[in-house]
Amino acid sequence: MTLHLVRHGRPLVVPGVPAAEWDLDPAAYDDVWALRASGRLPARAAWFSSAEPKAQQTAELLTDAGFGVLPDLGEHVRSAEWVEDLDGAVRRAFASPDEPALPGWEPLSSCRDRVVPAVRRVLEVHGDDDVVLVGHGTAWTLVVADLTGEAPDVDRWAGLAMPDLITVATPPRT
Repeated sequence: MTLHLVRHGRPLVVPGVPAAEWDLDPAAYDDVWALRASGRLPARAAWFSSAEPKAQQTAELLTDAGFGVLPDLGEHVRSAEWVEDLDGAVRRAFASPDEPALPGWEPLSSCRDRVVPAVRRVLEVHGDDDVVLVGHGTAWTLVVADLTGEAPDVDRWAGLAMPDLITVATPPRT
């Protein structure tokens, strides 16, 4: 079984509005359709999405099959304040996961404690099938670290496109 972690397409950024409320940018639809046409996603899979609009809208463009919405797959909660150096702030979050990197940010350990168990529950139920989860880069970086037993790869996070795909082979259920 393979776990396919899709990072959502490019959002329509609205200053002053939390990123969790942003929609997918219609100008980014072609990028999402290109991922769909790439053949990198399984023809048959169990599909789930974060509850965030940009993730659900990405899932809608990627599959004609239905998908479940799991709020616990949401991204690392951040304030609505614009951050000039998002890369630096996220790197600080990974370096000190038990502390908010900026005021109004969720500690990264809290995101991990929400997202990783949600993914593990999906894998318990669908462990013999391919699974596609549509969500967020920081959350997926934490999931990959948990599933592989390696440290979070922050450079990989920084290199993720919108959309992008990370695949992780998971052992079959016993």
